[in-house]
Amino acid sequence: YETRIPVEIAGEELLARLEAAGVEVESTEETPSFGSQLLSFAFVLLPVILLIGFFIWMSRRASGGGLGSAAGMGRSKAKVFDASRPDTTFDDVAGYESVKAEIVENADFLRDTSRYAAAGAVTPRGVLMTGPPGTGKTLMARALAGEVGVPFLSVTGSSFVEMFVGVGAARVRDLFAEARRQAPAIIFVDEIDAIGQRRHSNAIMSNDEREQTLNQLLAEMDGFDPAVGIIVLAATNRPEVLDAALLRPGRFDRQVTIPLPNQLERHAILDVHCRGKSLGVDADLETVARRTPGFSGADLANLVNEAAIRAAREKRTVLGAEDFEEAHDRVLLGQRDGSNVLLPEERHAVATHEAGHAIVAALSPAADPVHKVTILPAGQSLGSTHQVPLHERHLYSETYLLDTLAVQLGGRAAELEAFGQASTGAANDLATATTIATKMVREYGLSPRLGPVGYASGGPMFLDQGQAVQGRPYSDETQRVIDQEVTRLITEAQD
Repeated sequence: YETRIPVEIAGEELLARLEAAGVEVESTEETPSFGSQLLSFAFVLLPVILLIGFFIWMSRRASGGGLGSAAGMGRSKAKVFDASRPDTTFDDVAGYESVKAEIVENADFLRDTSRYAAAGAVTPRGVLMTGPPGTGKTLMARALAGEVGVPFLSVTGSSFVEMFVGVGAARVRDLFAEARRQAPAIIFVDEIDAIGQRRHSNAIMSNDEREQTLNQLLAEMDGFDPAVGIIVLAATNRPEVLDAALLRPGRFDRQVTIPLPNQLERHAILDVHCRGKSLGVDADLETVARRTPGFSGADLANLVNEAAIRAAREKRTVLGAEDFEEAHDRVLLGQRDGSNVLLPEERHAVATHEAGHAIVAALSPAADPVHKVTILPAGQSLGSTHQVPLHERHLYSETYLLDTLAVQLGGRAAELEAFGQASTGAANDLATATTIATKMVREYGLSPRLGPVGYASGGPMFLDQGQAVQGRPYSDETQRVIDQEVTRLITEAQD
């Protein structure tokens, strides 16, 4: 009989018990095998190997400029379009011929410097494109990248913003160093207001991250060692917040405003967005362009896309005039809600209200002609009266504004005339009329009682102002006169 008992289980008294019982004990020393030794070494060295591998991975990630790495934070996040440029060209940008000519001229400075140097011309340092959202500032830069034959570095202003102080300035230095290596080159900074906002002396910390980034950008554009052969192209919707040192000649020598397109440009933009789409014989893009004053290029692209979606929903491939009509209402008013069924008396009130708008518009000589009247609910609107101007307006006379006020109050006046009482349906009309009348009195100087005095409302130049600007540059007595004059204009319009 033979057995094996581990000493750890039997206890230390096992040997003594065996000797007391007269058991013969033999012992031999075993040499561990090579495999068991290797396994033991592996268990010991595995944590060390993992730790070394982790440090190697971190060092490689840092040298590569990965997110969160200390060595890669100062690297610029610019996209370089050199060999493979965007497919967008100036053929895809409709209208704005003067703007395109001015932007292309700056690229010609880099492509043919000798011609301008012979005339003593100095290459402009920067071009700032401003305008409302959706007018095509970024599209213009992409088209320039597809047209020019020089390297094009694209970066957004927010990519310089970092929680660590000094990283933004380091990225600006790295961006211009890369541009110098590839000079002549063009740098495009989109949404430059993220780093170029006006510096304030009452800041809690005068050396915060954004100011350091802005100071580095100012030094790179026109410092002791100016960047030769580099043009900075920038775009923003908020030029009023930019620092004055950034806008002076020598940094941004040219400021190009890209406004909302006029009627001819809207027609050309619609032609571009309708490429590759089948249009019906009744689809007149000139009428669509006339019906969309105030639309940007992005709004027009959205309108064409909504018309194509409506045609596809009805299993058609040809876009007709009705598709553009419905798309226009969808963009302005919202989706028509078939479940919002009005009561008969409500439908009668809405019809009377919209008829009042239409009658006053038809009988007002200076008002825009009526294009369509509907009492089909859409979005928050129970009905609407569309007016389409015959020509593009750039100036608005006092007669036109007074007729516009009358048209806005025509719906409420019709309710008072037909039912003897008004309803809540005129709330939006009253808000619009109050805004127009307030601007007539406060900004346009069209009040004989207040006189030719204008108080600008302030706020963003190309963005919605939202709430009123705090702090009035006039007294409470002047505000009382403004309120009285606004009430007078609206009451006279209703009468």
